[in-house]
Amino acid sequence: MNVLTSIERAARRRTDQVALRCGPSASTYGDLLDTAARFAGFLRDQGLEPGDRVGVYLHNEPEWIPALLGIWKAGGVAVPFNYMFAPAALRHAAIDSGARWVLALGADVDRLRTTLDGTELADHVIALTPTDGALCSFTEAASGEPLCTTVPRLDDDDALLMYTSGSTGTPKGVRQTHRNTAAECEAVIDVFDIGPADHALVCTPLFHVGGLQLISLPLLLAGGTVTLRRWQAAEFLDDIVALRPTVLAIVPAMMIDIVNLLDGQGRDLGSVRVCMVGGSAMPEARLKQFTALTGVVPVNIYGQTEQSGLAITEPMDSERRYGSLGTPLKQIVRWQIVPTGSTTALPYGADEVGELWVRGDAVTPGYWQLPEVNAQKFHEGWFRTTDLVREAPDGYLYYVERADDMIISGGENIYPQMVEGHLLACPLIAEVTVIGIPHERFSEQVTAIVVPAQPGVTADDIAAYCETRPDLCGLQRPRRIEIVDAIPRTGTNKVDKPALKARFAG
Repeated sequence: MNVLTSIERAARRRTDQVALRCGPSASTYGDLLDTAARFAGFLRDQGLEPGDRVGVYLHNEPEWIPALLGIWKAGGVAVPFNYMFAPAALRHAAIDSGARWVLALGADVDRLRTTLDGTELADHVIALTPTDGALCSFTEAASGEPLCTTVPRLDDDDALLMYTSGSTGTPKGVRQTHRNTAAECEAVIDVFDIGPADHALVCTPLFHVGGLQLISLPLLLAGGTVTLRRWQAAEFLDDIVALRPTVLAIVPAMMIDIVNLLDGQGRDLGSVRVCMVGGSAMPEARLKQFTALTGVVPVNIYGQTEQSGLAITEPMDSERRYGSLGTPLKQIVRWQIVPTGSTTALPYGADEVGELWVRGDAVTPGYWQLPEVNAQKFHEGWFRTTDLVREAPDGYLYYVERADDMIISGGENIYPQMVEGHLLACPLIAEVTVIGIPHERFSEQVTAIVVPAQPGVTADDIAAYCETRPDLCGLQRPRRIEIVDAIPRTGTNKVDKPALKARFAG
């Protein structure tokens, strides 16, 4: 079933309620449905057929959501292009997806047309506002006759084609079906008990599962309110105080930004009922600081683009366990843990490290036009996540590392997340990430990239701290420490480790 059908059902019950805010603009559910229907009518008049792809090259703009709903209403497949893509990655994703139209900011039209030069898509850019070089504006496109009937789509028809960040190579298109998307939204609503009274403040980008399927779409499906903004730590905190949202979703880097901004001065964020933190390992030291300063107890979450978002989380009615991802969403996912190099799963609760394999309602049917990659990533229906975890005897899962981030030094497996956690207990460190770089004797050496908590901190100061900590001795001890002003991040605010490896490998 077309996932839009469920959103429309929720919207018709509350047409006058505010559904979406962004800056000074606000749209009711009635406005949202009307704009979506008119944009759908435009797309059908332009020749869109069910299954055709439509690109969205925007950050968290107010037109993002109605455009998405309009694409679905017309039977199309939405292709959210990462707004932070380099031109080559964007061009690849645009050509690979076969998108026939793309929605963009007026200010981006010239740059987008240059990037897409020589493709049919270059002449089919829909700008948010009237802009030279654009096919038309979204305002014009959404002002014509509405499409009255939602085009039927089956569960296994694609709803979204989401491209991975491409930080380790060419971006891959991840297929997400209508069933994947609906199941993910229903699971989020269920596990966090989201309803019409909830209000989400969304700073994670909509071109990523963390902004779209994890928080925005579930809130709309449940009849709640979504406020969009871009990430600025100080403004984000001000918005929480002023707007009193009940649901947040951030990544650890954002949590660290907040802790560093508050600088020991507490701030009451009492309206927040659910604060999901995921996207990378959550440092325990900063997590405790965040709770002490804000009163908010975050919920650790785990998911992937290939799993349409959330797959594992801490139960809301259970005491938080530092370091644990929680338990899988059993309503939509099946899982097993498989030792590296094997295809035989460990017994449940074996408490041994292995790769997480998953299957279920929210798991992608595969990558777009990549049969060789699908053959590598799927085994007898199981998707191999490339994430190393262990399952405790009580069923709680603990994240260990990305298999490709693991450092092998002197023949020993070293997990950067664990080293980072120990380093973040150092009062001299504001932020840190750990990478492996080539070493003549050990093959790889542990390297800590450090943003100091105060001016004047040196690599020798950090090294002296490490000598006092048993957990940072031996091969886990950073053999190289680099002091930097800032750690580079990707468009989804994750640490850009490939960029750091390229910078410091020499």
